[in-house]
Formats: sequence, structure tokens, C-alpha cells
Amino acid sequence: MSATRTALLVSFLIALPAPSLHAADTKHGQPAAGARHAQPSGTAQQAELDILRDTLRANKRAFVAVNLKLTDEEAGRFWPLYDRYEGEQRAINDRFVKLLDEYSNSFPNLSDDRASALITDYLAAETDRAQLRQKYLPEFSKALPGRKVARFYQLENKIEAVLRYDLAAHVPVVEQ
Repeated sequence: MSATRTALLVSFLIALPAPSLHAADTKHGQPAAGARHAQPSGTAQQAELDILRDTLRANKRAFVAVNLKLTDEEAGRFWPLYDRYEGEQRAINDRFVKLLDEYSNSFPNLSDDRASALITDYLAAETDRAQLRQKYLPEFSKALPGRKVARFYQLENKIEAVLRYDLAAHVPVVEQ
């Protein structure tokens, strides 16, 4: 992997869009690594979250640009479509952030009913994400050759895998 690609992937890890989860990850009363400092509250936490999410969006766009290698003509068709796609995806991502925040606020006293509601909402958001990708496939296919569309979807999957990996390391498992 090139240095540029590695740097962009690392920047995705740094831009984790759920800073409040670090404080919830405890074991035997010890704070998780990275939770030594007090977490921002209210407006400050929202401002921090907004900055992280803006950074993530910019880094993702740069990652796609570097790895998709579009001609000028392809870029003229692709980027407006990408911006619409990302706008719709942002609403789904906001739901994921809200779910993670709700989970972190109710951990470790999560009731069975609340756990069931959270997983139902999570699966609905996952379904919506898959439907969004399916919805845009014909449009991306009109804008780009098939191999570049496939590469774009692979890049989307790689970015999501990196973020999920980082989240898995920071989100505590529901206690039994």
C-alpha cells in the first residue's frame, strides 16, 4: 500500500465519529485507553463531533479521488453524483452516530427492551445503507465504466471496514 493510501486510512481512524464511546469502555472500573481526560459535554461535544465528521468527509473524498483516477470527463459526471450520494449517506450515518451515543449513554445498565430497540434501529439503518448503494448503482454505472464503478464500491467497503474495525475496538460488548 502506498504511503498516501496508508496516511488516508490512518486519518480515517483518527476521525472516529463517536468520541463519547471511549469513556464508556471500562473494565473493572478502569477507564479505557484514551478516556483519561474528561469528555466534553453538551455543545462542546457536538462541536468536536462536527469537526471530526467534517474531517472524515474530506479525507474520504480525497481517498476516493486518489484511488479512482478519473478523467476530466468522468470527474465532471462523477463528483456531483458522489456529492448527492454522500448527502443521503450522511443522514444514515447520523442515525448510526445517534445509536452509538444512545448505547454509550445507557451502557452498562442497558435493559433488554432498550437493547432490542437499539438493534432493531441498527438493522434498519444497515438496510437503508444497502438500499442507498443499490439505488445509486445505475447512476454511477451511467457516469463511469463498470470497472471504475466496481472500484468505487470496493473503496466504499474498505473505508467502512476500517471504521467498523476501529469502532469494534472502542465500543464495549453488552454485558450479560
